Amino acid sequence: MTMSSVETAVRKNRWRLIPFMLALYVLAFLDRSNIGFAKEAFQLDTGLSDDVYALGAGIFFVLYAVLGVPANLILHRWGARRWIGTITVLWGLLSAGMAFADTEAKFLLVRLFLGAVEAGFFPGMIYLTALWFPREYRAGVMGLFYMGAPLALTLGSPLSGALLEMQGILGQPGWFWMFVVEGLLAVVAGLFTFVWLDDTPAKARFLSADEKQALQDCLNEEERQTATSRSADAIRNPQVWHLALIYLAIQAAVYGLIFFLPTQVAALLGTEVGFWASVVASIPWVAALLGTWFIPRLSDRIDERRHIAALTLLAAGLAVGASGLVSPLLAIIALCIAAAGFIAVQPVFWTLPSRLLSGTALAAGIGFINMFGAIGGFVAPIIRVRADALFNDKAAGLLTLAGIAVLGSLFIWGLNKSGASPRSAGQARRYEAQQESQYG
Repeated sequence: MTMSSVETAVRKNRWRLIPFMLALYVLAFLDRSNIGFAKEAFQLDTGLSDDVYALGAGIFFVLYAVLGVPANLILHRWGARRWIGTITVLWGLLSAGMAFADTEAKFLLVRLFLGAVEAGFFPGMIYLTALWFPREYRAGVMGLFYMGAPLALTLGSPLSGALLEMQGILGQPGWFWMFVVEGLLAVVAGLFTFVWLDDTPAKARFLSADEKQALQDCLNEEERQTATSRSADAIRNPQVWHLALIYLAIQAAVYGLIFFLPTQVAALLGTEVGFWASVVASIPWVAALLGTWFIPRLSDRIDERRHIAALTLLAAGLAVGASGLVSPLLAIIALCIAAAGFIAVQPVFWTLPSRLLSGTALAAGIGFINMFGAIGGFVAPIIRVRADALFNDKAAGLLTLAGIAVLGSLFIWGLNKSGASPRSAGQARRYEAQQESQYG
């Protein structure tokens, strides 16, 4: 049970789990957000109004919010391999089913059930990170995982745009092929999950006995230092509610950007959403990749969570507001800053619950916080559409998102400072050794 055994186990966990988790997140994010690319053509072909589109974009988060906590508790009891594999196959089938949602009722129902099935995925991934990695590695690990969102929107933008160009093949519109192809990719990934994923480090087929024991001892010691491990205590913890309100603000801001970015960029270019507009729309997500690579690592290296998260969210909020007030070139630059900040702040944020909770309390707490984030995702498109309509100005919705983000940054600054306690000397030595081994 040496220190080197922990480092070796963490390194193996990185190579085994992070690319897999990242690929699943790319597919999950693409399948929940690809309606943004289909928006104009889909509405034209199906007759959906702007209000129904906004409702459908947000209704995804209704059951997603309600089912987050029970889904994570099922994962805790049933095991990650069966649970994640099952829900991935199901959400892929439902996403492909969007190709047949040619009426308002079908559109709303498929989006509602898609949210129900995906409810267990994201909080499950956050919980898996706490099960497999010691605390001092988690922001960096979460940063790599969170690259799934900008990757989905960087690679997914031209992919979705290209699929939309398949208009008329076999007599079907382009959005039909976009939903089918991207949904079936998730089905394949879900089947692969049953083969690849292990439930816990104790069951890991790729770790030696010494590595399993050393890693488990490290994780057990961290668990003994947390405030609570009972699920009921998590819901009663005022700091958990504080974190939940912060995450609501973050998600309201980020989804208010995501669902409308393709059409916003197309308007800046004076064109319709297609392949080239989608390529330009991917530029902010390239910036988000860079931010998500750098900011969580900086947070780990200096062991600072609160100020980095608050400043990152503040910068993103100011930028998204500015994108509606400046020239097209400056607007694209502002959108790059906004996308980078909105994505990069989240892996830093998600290191905070595991400093307060462990065991079933951590599973419940993550699900509870994610529920509030889902509420933010639900209201985001509605708020943006209503603000634009109320002031008869396309900049109004963007400025509203900016205000939400600024408020969220103030909430972060108001967090209890004890939630970002410094790592021990032993933790620091392990982290520095791992960074040198991993990145030179």
